[in-house]
Amino acid sequence: MNDSLLHKGMRKRLVETIVSKGISNQNVLNAIGNIPRHLFMESGFVNFAYKDQAFPIGAGQTISQPYTVAFQSQLLQVKPNDKILEVGTGSGYQAAVLVELGALVYTIERQQELYVKVQQLLPSIGYHPRFFYGDGYKGLPTYGPFDGIIVTAGAPFVPQDLLDQLKIGARLVIPVDNGDHQIMKVITRVDENEFDEQHYGNFAFVPLLNGTN
Repeated sequence: MNDSLLHKGMRKRLVETIVSKGISNQNVLNAIGNIPRHLFMESGFVNFAYKDQAFPIGAGQTISQPYTVAFQSQLLQVKPNDKILEVGTGSGYQAAVLVELGALVYTIERQQELYVKVQQLLPSIGYHPRFFYGDGYKGLPTYGPFDGIIVTAGAPFVPQDLLDQLKIGARLVIPVDNGDHQIMKVITRVDENEFDEQHYGNFAFVPLLNGTN
């Protein structure tokens, strides 16, 4: 798959854009700079790949805005070899960022069309998370607990199953519905029964759906 000097130059400018918006974690910036985002989009839309905006990818879903991906990744505070659960594989772009950060990534998707597509795409460009088809609200209890959980769609509430799958000291980064937008929440598990919650501004995500399709 082609990743030209032109694409790399466009990525460099994209990184400069998200730095100007406040992203400071160098590992996250390096990941955004390394990943060929144009390969996650249909060939006719390559010119949109390095704009800092979301874009439709089919099945009613979008590839998230790079700034949003970087913002959530920065909040997650990933360390090498952390076991991370991603709820909502979508295009696979966020999963690729997590792999670039050195995480052991478990990613779950409920849309079968996207699940099948991303299983082919990510390994073909060198990214090897573990893929699961299922209901993100339930997480992956068999594989938990996790060092971090990231949700890439707007949830109407914080699923208890996801909280239960956090290690002590681990973080859940999740956008939670608040009318016509979502509030980005970071929920840290303090101990077995106590959680600390912080809010980090308003965002717009597609809805987190339950069940499978």
